[in-house]
Amino acid sequence: MTDQKDIEKLEASARRIRAHILTQINAAGSGHPGGSMSCVEILAALFSHRAAAGAGWFGRNARDHVILSKGHAAPALYATFAEVGMIPEAELRTLRQLGSRLQGHPDRTRLPEVEMSTGSLGQGLSVSLGIALALKLRKEPFYSYAILGDGEINSGQIWEAIAYAGANRIDRLVAILDANGIQNDGRIEEVLELRPYAPKLEAFGWAVREFDGQNMAEVVDAVDWASSDAPGDKPRFLIAHTTKGAGVSFMADRADWHSHTVSDEQLKAGLEEVMG
Repeated sequence: MTDQKDIEKLEASARRIRAHILTQINAAGSGHPGGSMSCVEILAALFSHRAAAGAGWFGRNARDHVILSKGHAAPALYATFAEVGMIPEAELRTLRQLGSRLQGHPDRTRLPEVEMSTGSLGQGLSVSLGIALALKLRKEPFYSYAILGDGEINSGQIWEAIAYAGANRIDRLVAILDANGIQNDGRIEEVLELRPYAPKLEAFGWAVREFDGQNMAEVVDAVDWASSDAPGDKPRFLIAHTTKGAGVSFMADRADWHSHTVSDEQLKAGLEEVMG
């Protein structure tokens, strides 16, 4: 069980990450705020709690690996990088600008701290699987994490990776689903309903855990469980039940905030909410 003071530190970190997301998208004049806001606790738990990332962390070979497969949530990833000291905070305001390292979707040719260039949805889990297989073969005590969107898992490639990982017991693989219930074209049930997820995943041989993805204590507990021997020799799938636009009331659970700019007035209101 993580100490309450550590949880409070992570919660404060999540508030700063949300503020940076709003500031970035306001400066850029475009972006994907809804899905960025919903995965904040997941990113904070992975980079600040699990990986203890910081300057120089990405350059090490002996470490965990994190792929943001839902690449449109790049503002959340960049904000997390700045929060843990991997990139300068001032650089966040260059999001989507000509020549910037912070592209609208993560680009590892521009920013080497990015594990994989993503944005073409459905590919991240396959790459995470390859990394996890290497970790397993080398008997390294690290994990490969892939953060997915629940619109993204409509992709057939996702289910091919799920089938392979389960059949081959790739226990170094952790998939984390940011299940906010909304994708680019609308609500999940209006596009392609795949829920309930757990029985399908378990049938493929995965260990599954569901939790409140906006509750930092529950997120940390789930990440700790997945990053341990507790699930046995199975790949691990964390279903984080989240809210699109979490933290800002006028964005929350609204499909039109999947891709949307943040005006100066909205920035002021949003910062007041996330920072209290």
